[in-house]
Formats: sequence, C-alpha cells, structure tokens
Amino acid sequence: MSPFDFRPRTRILFGTGEFARLGEVARELGGTRCLLVADPGMVEAGYVQEAIRTLKARRMDVFGFHEFEASPSAAMIEAGRAFADPLQINLIVGLGGGSSMDCAKGINFVLSNGGTIRDYWGYGNAKRPMLPMIAVPTTAGTGSEAQTYAVISDDATRVKMACGDAKAAFRVAILDPKLTVSQPAALTAATGYDAISHALETLVSTRRNAISECFSREAWRLLNDNYERVLANPSDLEARGAMLAGASLAGLAIENSMLGATHACAYPLTAHYDIAHGVAIALLLPHVVEWNSQVA
Repeated sequence: MSPFDFRPRTRILFGTGEFARLGEVARELGGTRCLLVADPGMVEAGYVQEAIRTLKARRMDVFGFHEFEASPSAAMIEAGRAFADPLQINLIVGLGGGSSMDCAKGINFVLSNGGTIRDYWGYGNAKRPMLPMIAVPTTAGTGSEAQTYAVISDDATRVKMACGDAKAAFRVAILDPKLTVSQPAALTAATGYDAISHALETLVSTRRNAISECFSREAWRLLNDNYERVLANPSDLEARGAMLAGASLAGLAIENSMLGATHACAYPLTAHYDIAHGVAIALLLPHVVEWNSQVA
C-alpha cells in the first residue's frame, strides 16, 4: 500500500440555500473587512450583491475585486494586491468558478507574504501566515475549493504556474447547488467534463493511494450518474448538487494524488490557442485513455 499523509484542511458546508450562511461563517472566522473576489459574471448574475448583503448583515465592510478574467494572470493578481493593500483586509472570499478561487488564493499569497506570484511557483514558499479564506464555487468543475494550489498564468510566456502551500487552503467551502443553475449549458458541459477527468485521472495516477481512491471513486459515481442528467434538465437541483459535491471530492482526490497526461497536454492548448480548459480536457481525455490502455 502506498504511503499517504492526509490532513483535512477545509470545512465543507453543502446544501441548497447554504450560501445564505456566508456572513455567519465569515464572522466565525473573525472577519470584519472582507475582500470579495468574484468575476464580472458573478456581478451580472446578482451573486455578488447577495454576498455583500449577507456579509454586511453581520456588520462587515466588503470590498469587491472583479478586474480579472478566466485563467487569471500574474498581472491580474498584482492588480488585486494593489487594490487590497490599503484596505486592511482580514478575510478573503472567492466567489465563482475556478478562476475566482485561484485569483483569491493568488492575491492572498502576495498580500500576506509580499513579492510577486512567481515567488510562490512550486509548493511551500509562503513563509508567513495567510489570511483566512472562504470559497463559494458556482461551477461544478475545478474543485479548487478543496485544493491548496492556485494555477496562475505568466503574462510573458503564458506558462501555467502552479503555486501551492498548505496555508493557501480555504478554511471553509460553501457548496450551494442553487448557485450553479445560472450557468450556460456550454459551461455546465465543459466544467462537468473537467471534474469527470479529475476523478478518472486521480484514480489511475501513479501517486494514487487509499485515501485519494476513496475520493476518486465517489466523485466518479456522483459525476458519471448525473452529468447527462444535469445537461438534459438544468434545473434539476438534485443532479446539480451531485455534480457540485462530485467536483469537490475530485478536488480532494487531486490534493492527495495529483493529475495525469490529460491535464499536462491541455494546458498548452489553453495557453496558446485560448481553448477553454474544460473543452481542451474533453478533446484530449479519450485519446489519453486509449494511449494508457496499451499498458493498463
């Protein structure tokens, strides 16, 4: 049996309507001045305004940062740091898909520890404590809420920098299926396929272990049983919830075993051809499975 070191770092709140508890959870973490990192789509969907209401109801000051795009870059992280630096932030909330959560982590690295995000490329380079964070995913895809890595693009080379540290774990993740209902069908399909790939790749990774397999297998069961169901009926909250939970469990599997060739090959397609990450995964996964089957 392969050795493992499993340390649960993130409290997970799951259920329809749990988003309403954001202010309560933020206060439990001692937050009084909150940086709300959310992409512009979250503003349009009304989720940012809802988050601000629940945070302010707990007498918190809230400062929204929305100046970033999908696959956040080092420059976007620096813009977030410059925005937050004079505000005396003591809590960060990442609201949105994987890009929002990675952006929140990236800002936290440089806001708490100084330097540039490139200084944290690799694992364990944060020498000082980081601010507490809450994740509120609105897509069932990356599972970033369950991981200690942020993937940030280098502006010059477009290389994806995986910046990780145990301190970068979200203290709490709020998984509310209702927040995923507003996704366009294409985004639901792409992010869902990414989550499925996470479950499959972690299950056959050479670094898999007994703990990661538990997460991989349950993630696969939830995702495989509900992927087509949620595409056929986007308002099915039961299926939405299963996809959201499955994506998070797959994220836990990544945290404990990492990924494989599909993701390694997909990153250049996103970086150089602007192919959405989930679409790149969908293009490559069948070919990688076929290639691996020769030695399976």
